[in-house]
Amino acid sequence: MRILTALILSALAMTLLSAAPTYAQMPAMNMMPDVPSKSPEEKEQEAIRDKAYKDSLKKIPDAKTSSDPWGTVRSNDAPKTAAPAKPKTKTGSNVQRSQ
Repeated sequence: MRILTALILSALAMTLLSAAPTYAQMPAMNMMPDVPSKSPEEKEQEAIRDKAYKDSLKKIPDAKTSSDPWGTVRSNDAPKTAAPAKPKTKTGSNVQRSQ
């Protein structure tokens, strides 16, 4: 049991000793830079820009016509129902055999 504990402690010590130089070589990186808050003037300018953008979107006319390129080819008075189906026989064909 003592040998197992000694092996675990030595493996742990070697891991820590080998990780320390690696950690020291990493550059200090700030992933979230300090972003200064906007001044009241900047907020007002942004609000003016947003309002102008929304107003320009309202000026775009709605599409009144259909964008269906085949709309003029189709007829509006197409038949709604199909022809009545003929009753099928047991074999699945419509031809009856004479006996």
